[in-house]
Amino acid sequence: MKLLWMRLGAFLGKTLLWLLGLGVLGWAVATAWFAWHHRGPVSNQELIPAGEAAMTQAIIQTAVRIVDQHRESTRYLRDAHAKAHGCVQAEVQVLPELAGDLRQGAFSEPGKTWQATMRLSNGNAYPQFDSIRDARGMAIKLRDVPGKQLLGDQADRAEQDFVMFSHPNFFVSDVAEYRQNVAAQADGKKAMAFFPSWDPRSWQVRHLFIALATLSPAPESPTRTTYFSVSPYKFGEANAKFRVIPDPDSCPAYTLPAQNQKLPNFLRSALYQQLSTDRMPACFVLQIQRQDASKYMPIEDTSIEWQESDAPFQTVARVRVPAQDFDTPAQNLQCDNLSFNPWFGIEAHRPIGGINRLRKAVYEAVSDYRHDRNAGEDRR
Repeated sequence: MKLLWMRLGAFLGKTLLWLLGLGVLGWAVATAWFAWHHRGPVSNQELIPAGEAAMTQAIIQTAVRIVDQHRESTRYLRDAHAKAHGCVQAEVQVLPELAGDLRQGAFSEPGKTWQATMRLSNGNAYPQFDSIRDARGMAIKLRDVPGKQLLGDQADRAEQDFVMFSHPNFFVSDVAEYRQNVAAQADGKKAMAFFPSWDPRSWQVRHLFIALATLSPAPESPTRTTYFSVSPYKFGEANAKFRVIPDPDSCPAYTLPAQNQKLPNFLRSALYQQLSTDRMPACFVLQIQRQDASKYMPIEDTSIEWQESDAPFQTVARVRVPAQDFDTPAQNLQCDNLSFNPWFGIEAHRPIGGINRLRKAVYEAVSDYRHDRNAGEDRR
C-alpha cells in the first residue's frame, strides 16, 4: 500500500508539473501572439465597419430596456453612472505657459479660466452601496465655450464636455462587441457577456480581466482617484486621449477624516466633508496624450491602453473645485437632470472611433427617453 501511494504521489507530481509547464507555455504563446497582433503602425483615421448603424440601433433598444429595468418608483435613471456623489462647480484654467502646439480648442488661450460643472459618480446602471467594487466616473462641462457645436440641434449650448471613468481602457473593443456584451448583461447572463458561445475562439478572456480590473474598490474620496477618457478625440489636428489626475500640491494641505465605509453613500459624505464641512478645495490637472500612429495606439479599439512609454501625457489645464455647498434637494435634482455627452462640444475636440460614434446615438436616445418620462425636467 505504501508503494502504491508513493507511485500515485509521483504520478500526481509529474502531472502537476506538466500542467504547470503547459500553462507557462500557453501564457508565453498568448503573450507572443498578442505582441505580434497588437503592434504598430496604425491608422490615424477613423475606419467605420459595415453594419455599424444597424448594430447601433440594436444597442439603443437594449439601453432603453436597461433604463426601464432600473427605474425607481417615480424616476427613470441613466443607463450607466446612475448614482451621483454630487455635482459641483469647478474652475478649469488653461496653463499660462502652455506650449504653442498644445493651444487647441478650449485650450487655445493660455491663462483662460472656464467656469465648469463637474459630476462625480459610480459607474453602475443601478444605485448601489459605494463599498461595492465599481468604476467611478467624472464628467466636466465647460460653460460659455465659443464656436460651432458638433450637434446641429444643440447650437445654443456653448459647452464642452469631457466624460471619463476610472480605468484607462474599456472591456470591449468596438461596437460589435459592445452589442453582444450589453445584450447579455441586460438579459441577466453576465457570464455570457465574455463567453458568447462554446467556441473558444469567441471567448474574450482578456476583456474579462479588463472588466474585473475596472470594478475596483472604492477610493477614499471621489477627489482621490484618476479618471480617463478611454476613447480618443480630436485635439486640433491630432488625435488624443485625456485624463484628470489629483493635484494635491496645488491646494492647501488637507487630510480627509476617515469615513465610515459601511454607509451606502460614504463617497458623497467624503466629498461633503471636504468641500462643505471643512471648506477645503480639491485640485486636479487635465492632461492629454497625443496619438503616435507609428506605435500601437489604435483609434477603433478602446480595449487597448495607449502606453505612456509610447506617448507621455502632457498637462494643458488645472482644475480647481472650490469649497462650496452642493448637497441640497434642489441641487441634487438639478444634478440628476443634467446631461453630459462627449458630443456636446466643438470640432477641435470631436469624439472619434466606434465607441464614440455609438455614444452619439445612444446618449441622445437614452437622454430623450429619460427626460420624456421624467416630465418637466430641464434637458440641459
